Amino acid sequence: MIQRPSRAATVRALPFLLFMAFLALRGLAPADASWGFDPRWLYGAKVLLVGAVLALWWREYGELASQNLPDARELALAVGAGLFVFVLWIQLDAAWMTLGEPTARFVPVDAAGAIDWPLVAVRWLGATLLVPVMEELFWRSFLMRWVQRPQFEGVDPRQVGVRAIVLSTFVFVLAHNLWLAAAIAGMVYALLYVRTGKLWVAVIAHAVTNGALGIWVVATGRWQFW
Repeated sequence: MIQRPSRAATVRALPFLLFMAFLALRGLAPADASWGFDPRWLYGAKVLLVGAVLALWWREYGELASQNLPDARELALAVGAGLFVFVLWIQLDAAWMTLGEPTARFVPVDAAGAIDWPLVAVRWLGATLLVPVMEELFWRSFLMRWVQRPQFEGVDPRQVGVRAIVLSTFVFVLAHNLWLAAAIAGMVYALLYVRTGKLWVAVIAHAVTNGALGIWVVATGRWQFW
């Protein structure tokens, strides 16, 4: 008999699954506006929907309660780790470090090659403020602790073993095109959570990585990293 997922598992997994469903839809969408709208704005719809779900269930994420915010030392650690991952991410893009092609590239420029700043703003805000919360709730708070013990709600992240860290990071890698960069990023975020016991530290590091990456992508025009 298949056991129904717990409420705690559902509220951590569903936002991520919604996000991935929109990503798949974007991959199926035509490059032009033949669906009646610019398919790049599916990212905006995704941010609104997933953000609304996270807001609805926010009180159920005890690890994100205000008393679990990082102190000054932990904040510095998160920022430093996030910048470290960013620097590595933009270097680790050789052909052998890549798995296939992204489901859908996001290139926020118009037909004349000018940057579409509303699209940039939506993408950057989504990647910096939404994705880190959604992904860390799924990959680290849920999946990593679930691998440690299926009744994951009672698992102290500081007691998570190597097996759970490695296996959850391996699955994290499968969701990213740059596999080596993703492996390092996943390990760094997991170790931050395990070391401090605070999911906020991993969330902030992830946000710093994504925020810095977005600024760099727009400044250099290296859209393939988006």
